[in-house]
Amino acid sequence: MADYAQPEVLVSTDWVAQHGSDAGVRLLEVDVDTGAYDEGHIEGAVGLNWQTQLCDQVRRDILTKEQFEQLCSASGISNDTTIIFYGDNNNWFATYALWQFRYYGHDESKLKVMNGGRQKWTDEGRKLVTTASSHPAADYKAKFPDDNVRATKDNILPTLNQEIINLVDVRSPAEFSGEIIAPPGMSETAQRGGHIPGAANIPWATAVAEDGTFKSYDELQEIYGGKGVDSSKETIAYCRIGERSSHTWFALKYLLGYEKVRNYDGSWTEWGNLMGAPIAKG
Repeated sequence: MADYAQPEVLVSTDWVAQHGSDAGVRLLEVDVDTGAYDEGHIEGAVGLNWQTQLCDQVRRDILTKEQFEQLCSASGISNDTTIIFYGDNNNWFATYALWQFRYYGHDESKLKVMNGGRQKWTDEGRKLVTTASSHPAADYKAKFPDDNVRATKDNILPTLNQEIINLVDVRSPAEFSGEIIAPPGMSETAQRGGHIPGAANIPWATAVAEDGTFKSYDELQEIYGGKGVDSSKETIAYCRIGERSSHTWFALKYLLGYEKVRNYDGSWTEWGNLMGAPIAKG
């Protein structure tokens, strides 16, 4: 892991086995499969449900500052807690949770991902428990949102056809082309299929190896640089609802060291429903 721009953002399964229960450390599991935590998780880990706990339940938006503070406090997380994120599906939603913590100003040096996630942990035969973890409540105070990590449609619309930013669509080729609007079984969708004009299609999962860990710096550089993603420009990643693109945001920002990367969490469910928004097919 030492060849990454910021290797300290990743910890190994060995590190978690040795230090996951240390004072000041909190394990957070966030899975695509919202029932996976109950079926077995790392001892001491808090499970967060992305459908009910990591988004506003009335508006289509991420948590408000106050809601985020309440969630952290109830999870036993204080401002000086080191948080280790992990989950299923190559840490897809783990990085989405980390992105929200970064948005609300948690100390970057205390935000880390267990490289390989649940897959690597279980492949190594490590123990899972089914008893839900309980921790004393804390008093968390979020900072003002950092818009340097979050993009909106208003950051994208004025830049179209000007080639001044990198747009990275991390969805599947079938979604990118407009053949399908959402992956099978996903309810959040849009009225139109296709992609934002000028976007490069680099599916999020190309960043990970077979064991669920991130590929090397050189491999990642070849993947993104080979598709014309220029590290000297601002980069905006998007997907369907912003969770897969947070994984690419993490890889570009922390592993490759791109200076300015934002996650467009409105993503295709906003753009594909936006009146008059330009769409490309194929």
